Order: sequence, then structure tokens, then C-alpha cells
Amino acid sequence: MKVSTLFGNMLHSLFIRPATRSYLQVRTPVSERLRGRLVWRSVGCTGCSLCVKDCPADAIQLIDIDRANKQFKLRYHVDRCTFCGQCVQSCRFNCLELAHDQWELATVQRNAFVIEYGEEGVL
Repeated sequence: MKVSTLFGNMLHSLFIRPATRSYLQVRTPVSERLRGRLVWRSVGCTGCSLCVKDCPADAIQLIDIDRANKQFKLRYHVDRCTFCGQCVQSCRFNCLELAHDQWELATVQRNAFVIEYGEEGVL
């Protein structure tokens, strides 16, 4: 690369706006199609375990509390999940969804990557 070309590019870069944005100060709206964290609604869940069987990353565990009264607990491993949406497609009762607004999942604590829905759980 010629020195004159290098200086020309440097001079040009001084007068243009940056292409990136300051993320924490300026947040852009996310798409409705974005696949974020898995959300489980226990109402309507029959415990068929199709979501567990179809998950390629083994990120979902369904624990029986009382099968006769249809009480279950779902353990979701965020660190294993590939956000493919296969569990959502295989759920016949629409109890699972990938929330598009819950996609900022970074943390430094390992136990934050295991989310439990159900009796003593999150939702």
C-alpha cells in the first residue's frame, strides 16, 4: 500500500461519522423474530416431554412433581441452548416460546445459566 493512499484514508476517516453506536446509551429495537430466552407457561402443559426429546442440545429437563394433578417443573439450561426453536415447534399445547425481548443473557455466575420454572421457580 502506498503512503499517499494510507494518508488519504486517514484524512477521510477523520471527517466521517462512526458506523457503530454506543450500545448502552442507544438501544435499537429488536426484531420480533429474534430468538431469546425460553419461557415456559405451566398452564396447559401435560408433561408429554416432547420438548425434552426434541431438544438437540439437551437443554430442557421436565421434572414430575405430581403427574396426576399435572404439576411439573421445567429446568432450562441457558448455557446449553442453541436457540434453534425445535422445542417450541414440538410443543403441541403452546406452552413454550422463545422471548424476543430477553436476549441479553451474559453473566459471570454459572448458576444464573440454570433457570427453573414451576413450583419454587421463576414463573
